[in-house]
Amino acid sequence: MRILAIGNDILNQKAQPIEIIDKNLIKTALQMIDALAVEKGVGLAGPQIGLQKRIFVTNVPGDTPRIFINPSILETSTETIKMEEGCLSIPGIYSDVVRAKAIKIQAWNEKGRPFTMEATGIMARVILHEQDHLEGVLFTDRLSEAKRERLLAKYEKMIKK
Repeated sequence: MRILAIGNDILNQKAQPIEIIDKNLIKTALQMIDALAVEKGVGLAGPQIGLQKRIFVTNVPGDTPRIFINPSILETSTETIKMEEGCLSIPGIYSDVVRAKAIKIQAWNEKGRPFTMEATGIMARVILHEQDHLEGVLFTDRLSEAKRERLLAKYEKMIKK
């Protein structure tokens, strides 16, 4: 599975809702989970593989792999935490990002059933990061302009080697 890199316009576009949860969508979601294992990632969103649909998967250590279809963040805590983030679409680049410490999300699972989940810590961060992808936002968009420019310049140098 090819993961799109920063610079691809799809990564900056808002994903569209999924109308039908069928076996092809679930097959794609399972392939996304497999890609996480190969790439040693913890989350992957549809737009990152060129699928402009509202789906992401997670595979956070200590949790089972999860599929989120048409997710919606219902609540975020007022308490925030700064932690280092990276992204499979910007390999080798990491930076501290401030995000809510806890969230509540609603989505549909691979069986087409709605579920609501509360998450804290790393799981909350991964969900928020992947939800951003569905809105066309990369973690670098959450940084100051100066820091973003420095990191993207570093990334450009890395890919030219």
